Amino acid sequence: MTKISVITINFNDKKGLSKTLESVTNQSYRDFEFIVIDGGSTDGSKELIEQYHDKINYWVSEKDTGVFNAMNKGIKRSSGEFLIFMNGGDCFYDNSVLENIASDLTPEFDIYYGDNYKDNNGSKRLKTYPEKLSFSFFYTSSINHQSTFIRRSLFDTIFYYDENYKIASDWEFFIYAICYKNVSYKYLRKTIAVYDFTGISSNPKFRSIYEEEKRLSFAKYFPAFIDDYQFVDVINSKRFLQFEHIKKFKISWKLLKAFINLLLLFLPKIRTK
Repeated sequence: MTKISVITINFNDKKGLSKTLESVTNQSYRDFEFIVIDGGSTDGSKELIEQYHDKINYWVSEKDTGVFNAMNKGIKRSSGEFLIFMNGGDCFYDNSVLENIASDLTPEFDIYYGDNYKDNNGSKRLKTYPEKLSFSFFYTSSINHQSTFIRRSLFDTIFYYDENYKIASDWEFFIYAICYKNVSYKYLRKTIAVYDFTGISSNPKFRSIYEEEKRLSFAKYFPAFIDDYQFVDVINSKRFLQFEHIKKFKISWKLLKAFINLLLLFLPKIRTK
């Protein structure tokens, strides 16, 4: 059977970590290694980890430089063929997830991803994903590492997470691996995780940081695409979707076109290249 590495990182989130440790160690499938990277927590997380020491293959509690530094530490310590990140506060959907997924992880593909529930203080919403992952998809979204199994060797052949980023480094890895390197992937029609949606990456206050980091990645790896794919923002806007909806109704569509033509009479002519 395929060996899996489950990597958990944590910093001063004893409550969330407790939930994650319980979920991982209660998995019915046993052929996996469990790695815990704690950032030198002072809230009792270290003592909690010690209580699970006999069920953890490797753990450390020491200062790090951030989320992706901790994740890279976990990757470098891992020995599984595939790895998945189940960070403090995140849980597997149920106790049989790894058992039900192990046979799906074959040499045919390098990335396997499934669905997850987003848990926002007890309010859960199922997030599903498309079977085909395109540049347009990654321009506005991403797959989640909590429900994605990544072939361990990809980090050696592509790159490790950029530790200069605070939020978007896992997104950068996925878009580069899939859209630039053409890494093989497969959508698993299974729910993998319940993902803690209260973290920094989900906080609206940090949205500008996330978007800026994405812009840096676009400029670094996809500079020729930037201007063209800004149009994707327009296509996905609420107004555009409403416009497309109106087109389905002939009378409403005719009235809208008439109004637009009337409005254009009072505006400067559109310049064409």
